[in-house]
Amino acid sequence: MQMFHEIEVRVRYCETDAMGYLHHGNYINFFEMARTELFRVQGGSYRQMEERGYFLVVVKIECHYRVPSRFDDLLTIRAKISRQTPAKLEHEYEVFRDGLLVATGRSLLACVDRQGQVQRITEELLFPPAMPPG
Repeated sequence: MQMFHEIEVRVRYCETDAMGYLHHGNYINFFEMARTELFRVQGGSYRQMEERGYFLVVVKIECHYRVPSRFDDLLTIRAKISRQTPAKLEHEYEVFRDGLLVATGRSLLACVDRQGQVQRITEELLFPPAMPPG
């Protein structure tokens, strides 16, 4: 199973603040985008998992800013699974611009059902067998 994945994001003007820098809150969105794509390349689908009544909810998230980004910067966001327990997934993130480390982050996700009850994370939950056609 692939344990990390990278995506590229170009900073849009609407994502900048009054000083012309990428607004700090957008880094969290970029982390989620990279985490979702990591799950996809592993063969998972948030949509299908949620349709079956299971959700990965953010329990904790943090971001450490090193240098600012600006409009039109091309950023590479790397997401990787750093730890997995029976009910939680931990991810780490790195954001680069032209090889320069811009920001780092971490998140902790818990798996819950529709009633908010914690569920064990199993291969079958994340990656159910394909349904036969027809």
